[in-house]
Amino acid sequence: MTTVAQVIIETLQSAGVRRCYGVPGDTLNHITDAIRTSDIRWVHVRHEEAAGFAAGADAMLTGELAACAGSCGPGSLHFINGLFESHRNRAPVILIASQIVRDELGFDFPQEVDFKSVYASCSVFCEEIRTPAQARRMTAMAAQAALAKRGVAVLIVPADVSSAKAPDEPHFTVHRAAPVVLPSDAELDRLASAINAGKRVAIYGGSGCEMAHDAVVALASRLRAPVARTSRAKDFLEADNQFDVGMTGIFGSESGYHALMSCDVLLLLGCDFAWRQFYPDKATILQVDLDGTHLGRRHPVDIGVVGDIGPTLEALLPRITPREDDGFLDECLDHHRKAVAAQAKHATEGKGGAIHPQYLTEMISRHADVDAIFTADGGSPMVWCLRHIASTGQNRTVVSLSHGTMANAMPQALGAKAAFPDRQVISLSGDGGIAMLMGDLLTAIQEKLPIKVVVYNNGALDFVEIEQKVEGLLDSYTELVNPDFARVAEAIGFRGWRVEKAQDLESMVQAWLTEPGPALLDVVTDRFELVMPPNVKPGQVAGMALYSAKAVLNGRGRDVVGIVRNLLS
Repeated sequence: MTTVAQVIIETLQSAGVRRCYGVPGDTLNHITDAIRTSDIRWVHVRHEEAAGFAAGADAMLTGELAACAGSCGPGSLHFINGLFESHRNRAPVILIASQIVRDELGFDFPQEVDFKSVYASCSVFCEEIRTPAQARRMTAMAAQAALAKRGVAVLIVPADVSSAKAPDEPHFTVHRAAPVVLPSDAELDRLASAINAGKRVAIYGGSGCEMAHDAVVALASRLRAPVARTSRAKDFLEADNQFDVGMTGIFGSESGYHALMSCDVLLLLGCDFAWRQFYPDKATILQVDLDGTHLGRRHPVDIGVVGDIGPTLEALLPRITPREDDGFLDECLDHHRKAVAAQAKHATEGKGGAIHPQYLTEMISRHADVDAIFTADGGSPMVWCLRHIASTGQNRTVVSLSHGTMANAMPQALGAKAAFPDRQVISLSGDGGIAMLMGDLLTAIQEKLPIKVVVYNNGALDFVEIEQKVEGLLDSYTELVNPDFARVAEAIGFRGWRVEKAQDLESMVQAWLTEPGPALLDVVTDRFELVMPPNVKPGQVAGMALYSAKAVLNGRGRDVVGIVRNLLS
């Protein structure tokens, strides 16, 4: 007898699913049994939230559909944060949320959860298979929605449906369309006219430039224009780009900020950057995006058109008047050189052997494989990753930008390693983040996923502490009493190292990266290192001054000395 569960798994496998992350249990039993006899790999995690993160990293990096699955009630509910992250990263993931039997739905039965209302806000598809006859069609539509709309699809499957005999039904398949979207000729002419009228043209690229590196560089060359980028575009626009002037936004550099604020025409390419204060007020702003709902969503634009970035730029390029004046470009590149030098100043050994987190990150970047995959926890590890991991054009970074969650890095590294077993995968974890989902270090051992985890161990929820200080508040409830993470890791089955002095760091990083199995490096970093934004506002300065005064009055003058020392070093 062919069961509905087998039909679901057969359909997902034909749609490209190669891995399913989850925790088995009662209402999921027929699904996991169907996976057992398929070619899909079951990756057994210890917490469903980790499964959501892992599946999202898998899907985001491969571009293919990844699956996760959970039991009824709390089992499938635990995925919510990992899937919110995956959805906001536009990763094609499908969740099989198994449900109690249909006869008990609506009677407040134990473990009954209305998954449709829970997952509606973080999915592109969320439906229940109500009858066996719907199974193949509903599964195909869920997979197609996840792939076409680039997001999470949720398939709710009652236990009595998954165990039922599958009826004969048409073999619905998943279609993967790849249309090329272009603005009209009239829209291209308007864009070109506005660009040609500018004297100081800047390009601002986002993740929509993923397949358009060469087209963006070609346009920048013709315009002699600086190229600033969002954090999401780091992997796609930083390497092999002589026009790059860095990121903008709070995690970015002064040079990216300068390019945007000093231009008279700004061309937004596939970016949906949310913070309005980082857009110019007086420039003509033009926007190209594949999603028409993004046009003018963050800041008013003068011209907005819908199109794929690469093909649109290829059609636009012949309409652009070539330029020879490098004045604005040279000005922005000079700012970029100074910004890079300023950031590099802190990527050195600290006084007295202290370890700056920037120094640690730069050291890892220097010794990592050219095609390594980096994941970074929300908070300061994410900032150090974006600023100090050099883009090679082959490596990748996975960070929590839109969702801004803690604890994402290590489980995302699990998914990345499952998808790319032959590539080096490095998790840049905060001490708060690693502790939150530390149980899933066991997944690396059980599933034979030799990830490399570094813990930025500063004994604090660092980013929260910075936020409080900037507001003029004394940092409260941010201190962490941490174990020796290296010893904890060794008890699990990892190789572990702990580093407390900068002079020991390089040899330890090399040993950690070359360890063939799962490895964890616990690094005690300087607690007083600040994440400085590209433009410091008067209110932030006043807030830090107020914090300093309060700290001194409360007997914490040593903290203020530590911060000042790092700012002046």
